[in-house]
Amino acid sequence: MDQFIGILISGSSLSLWEFILLCGVSLIGSFITASLGLGGGALTIATMALIMPPTVLVPLHGVVQLGSNFGRAVLLKKHVLYKVLPMFLVGSLIGIIIGGKVVVTLPIFLLQGILAIFILYSTWVPGFTAQKPKKIAFFGAGLVGAFTTMFVGATGPVVAPFALAASEVRQQFVATHASFMTIHHSFKLIAFGFLGFAFGPYIPLLIGLLLFGFAGTYLGKIMLNRLPEKLFRSLLKAVLTIMAGRLIYDAVQSAIG
Repeated sequence: MDQFIGILISGSSLSLWEFILLCGVSLIGSFITASLGLGGGALTIATMALIMPPTVLVPLHGVVQLGSNFGRAVLLKKHVLYKVLPMFLVGSLIGIIIGGKVVVTLPIFLLQGILAIFILYSTWVPGFTAQKPKKIAFFGAGLVGAFTTMFVGATGPVVAPFALAASEVRQQFVATHASFMTIHHSFKLIAFGFLGFAFGPYIPLLIGLLLFGFAGTYLGKIMLNRLPEKLFRSLLKAVLTIMAGRLIYDAVQSAIG
């Protein structure tokens, strides 16, 4: 038993209880995201930040988010709006390339503030979701979201309004948004690989997080199917508003810090 526990926590410098905590949070976070489309990733990274050093936080969280979003997209594959994915993919690729090469002179707090205003506008102004976005809009969403994620951890809320506006039912939104995030996190992990990040020592931890995350995704899918459409959209608006508020808080902290 001790040998098995040693294998689980080897290389990660975590205690057994910290390992169990992270697996539990991965399950809860994936459940929340599968139920509402987003929100669980913020809970997961906030908990990981309390335990893990900043140098490994973002790439490891990226692996967890890739697994969670890919699992959600697979479970809800019949609801994915496949016709918008090619434009989003191309835009995301260009956004990642630009974000990786361009030295951004715009202060981070200003980027955070602009994103927060956009999220609030697109969430609460009726005209934004009243008409279906054209395919070119998803090229822009992919580009801006991928570019932004190189500097500000806000990709999900940035592209969520586009997925919501294009979706007729909640299952379409969750499935399509999960597909968007799978694309973004895949590109991010490729970038970390080129930068030389060593994922090997964390494989036991990542396996645990991914397995519990998939369990949370499966349970969240059940909840998603039971939620009334009107309640789902109200809860989603609340989550987006909270995340925009967090961006504003971070922007203020960055500005005065």
